[in-house]
Amino acid sequence: MPALTGCVSQKNLPYLQGKNYNARTPVVTENAPQRYRIQPGDVLSIRVQSVQPQLTDIFNTTDSRAVFSGDPGNLYLTGYSVDEAGTINLPTVGKLKVQGLTVEEAQNQAQQQVARYVRDANVLVKLLSFKITVLGEVRNPGRYFVYNAQCTVLEGLGLAGDLTEFGNRNNVKLIRQTAKGSEVVLLNLTDPALLSSPYFHLLPNDALYVEPLKARTDRGNANNLALVFSGVSALALILSYLKVF
Repeated sequence: MPALTGCVSQKNLPYLQGKNYNARTPVVTENAPQRYRIQPGDVLSIRVQSVQPQLTDIFNTTDSRAVFSGDPGNLYLTGYSVDEAGTINLPTVGKLKVQGLTVEEAQNQAQQQVARYVRDANVLVKLLSFKITVLGEVRNPGRYFVYNAQCTVLEGLGLAGDLTEFGNRNNVKLIRQTAKGSEVVLLNLTDPALLSSPYFHLLPNDALYVEPLKARTDRGNANNLALVFSGVSALALILSYLKVF
């Protein structure tokens, strides 16, 4: 009775299935990552370095120990938050418009402004609020902070411990927040075309949902039926025992 076994076919488990892959020649797939543009609510880390540390320390609100410890809570609290107007407030410099800029463009703009007050300063800007959410049939669902500006779908699923055997690899939902609202796209992890998809690279606040295969429901139903049958068998034994006495 295959409907009650809840077995998952082996052909549904491997990722990126294709006949062109071989052990001798690599298959190259071009796919440039999308350039994320800063939005209100983002949090930036800004580090200013120079030969005049007494002038640059006022910019460095993020404790270097918090960076190395990887505590996202501390990083969030000590970073520069982008307000609703799309600006951050730098000491001495004042309001700096960063909405709509890439992190590299924001770094260049901050570099120009800080250079007006600190000679030969070097400015480093990083996005602290790059987080993704992974839900559904994965081993460790939850929210994860990403410290890699080019995080991919596979890396995001890897953070959650990969899919379980009951995860539907053909229909992984990617939910992305845009200026117009939420957009949802289906990703097929078994299709090599995923590597060239514009959605292969994740953006901040993306969510991945892995839906369960029918085999998951079948196994649950089978377990329920087994409990029912075992209960009926136990009741029959008790009744038989009572009849004897």
